[in-house]
Formats: sequence, C-alpha cells, structure tokens
Amino acid sequence: MAVTGAYRQAFPRFVHVQPVPDQFFYGQCDGVRYAATRFQVTSGATQEELVGMQDEGSVTKYFRATTGSGWSYLTSDAFPRGAHGCGDVPAIPETLSAAWGNCAM
Repeated sequence: MAVTGAYRQAFPRFVHVQPVPDQFFYGQCDGVRYAATRFQVTSGATQEELVGMQDEGSVTKYFRATTGSGWSYLTSDAFPRGAHGCGDVPAIPETLSAAWGNCAM
C-alpha cells in the first residue's frame, strides 16, 4: 500500500507495519488526494518496533498525494487526540474531515 511506503520513508525504524483494518479514510479535495489511518505492527516486528508503536501506533497518521506525485506523510494526531479528531488537523481540508466524520474510529 502506497501510504505504508510513505510512512516507512518518514519513520524508517518502523518496517513491519500495516494500516489497521477498517480504519482507513481516503478522499480528494481540489485535486489533492488525502488519506488517514492508524498503523499496527506485523509479524516479524522487532522489539524496538513493538515498543515504538505503543505510542506512535495509537495516533492517526495523515498523508497526501497530487497528480504526478506519490504519497507523502503530512502529520500525526496530537497525543492525546484532539476533541475534533481530524477536524483539529490544519493540513486536512474541513470539508474532507467533515465527510470522514472527523475520523472517528
């Protein structure tokens, strides 16, 4: 999955990860594609990955892509998460966060 590659590029210490099933949001605004998901470790995860994902894995990650470019990591939720979920993330358009139900998971 393309956003997994973007996440691994931004955080090279997390190799054995994948999006949490049924917790993936995708949409497009003004020609820009956006995605939001949380990650979990996969088989083969190292002790460092297991420990690191205890905090890092608990927050939603946000990505974007435009025509001709691949996915890139934007930001993560605050910890603890804001009261309005992805509605509190300035990088995500308001109309999209509303369509996503503020990324309620």
